[in-house]
Amino acid sequence: MSRFARVALRSLPRARPTVTPARLALPSTPASSRVPAMSRSYATPPDTPSAGDTGLAHAQTLLEDGTRALEDGDLSKARALYTESVGARATSGGWFNLGVVEYQLGNLPAAIDAWRSSIALEPSADAYTNLGSAYMMSKPPNAPEAIKALTAAMSISPEDAEIQYNLAAILESTDNLDTALTLYKKAHAGGIERAAANARNVGGKILAKKLKEEGENK
Repeated sequence: MSRFARVALRSLPRARPTVTPARLALPSTPASSRVPAMSRSYATPPDTPSAGDTGLAHAQTLLEDGTRALEDGDLSKARALYTESVGARATSGGWFNLGVVEYQLGNLPAAIDAWRSSIALEPSADAYTNLGSAYMMSKPPNAPEAIKALTAAMSISPEDAEIQYNLAAILESTDNLDTALTLYKKAHAGGIERAAANARNVGGKILAKKLKEEGENK
């Protein structure tokens, strides 16, 4: 069973040229198999093209068309449209959405590159969170880069309980138990109910580790 929570796609009304970003989350089962999935939504940039900026206007039209294709489940068409969009004008939202499609298609290196390009233009907690999930889904998982990405996400949204939970899960998997316990407790206080069981589990690991060390030092 996967420890990482699933990511659901969510969009704002199509009448607007913007859609909120997608989020990857990590959930709750034993520490052995941690495979993240996609979590909240896909995005487009809040840019408003000026009357003479035909490049940005064209990029946003393609972005809207790509989002419609994504909503219809046509990932290949969505990828082609998003790729054309960032070719016409590189935007954070265009790269973000391209990352969502590449992730869903299982092209993790391409998803990572797209989200890194999105972050370079406009850092966001959602892009960093998704990047962390992509690193953990990679074969082999890249925990150090995932930790960096989720730490960056938390620096942008320090009270986000999902980010706290996700980072705690990876830290637990790398035996950073004290910090993981702190973050699980914060995540539980922030409304992530499954974090309570994880906190108890990590607390037991810490106690067992302490008792073992004391026994070895006698």
